[in-house]
Amino acid sequence: MGELGPEDGAGNTYSLRPGLQRRFKSSTVKECIHAILKEKLANAQYIPEEMPQLTKSLSETIKDRLKEEGFDRYKMVVQVVIGEQRGEGVNMAARCFWDADTDSYAHDVFMNDSLFCVVAAFGCFYY
Repeated sequence: MGELGPEDGAGNTYSLRPGLQRRFKSSTVKECIHAILKEKLANAQYIPEEMPQLTKSLSETIKDRLKEEGFDRYKMVVQVVIGEQRGEGVNMAARCFWDADTDSYAHDVFMNDSLFCVVAAFGCFYY
């Protein structure tokens, strides 16, 4: 019977910080969000009955795309808000308790003649 060792890939790394290449990069995340919103919402119309499904679909799509970017050991939280475009102002706020060295967020806003969409993506590093 053999023992599992580091050569078997079963060892823990116990790293308390992400590597430089694996850090949450707000600029990369914002580009991903922007591309998805532009693709999915370019010709979308605000239909109240369809918005719950659209927000869920967008958040899942964005979260899956961010996982593909290779942010290992990050918990991704994606918040999507869609509203009807009426020329009114909207404020959105979030509060988090996190490690400023490793955790971060990115956001983007999309608007067309019918609707607006605000997306915030948070990346929290697992210790």
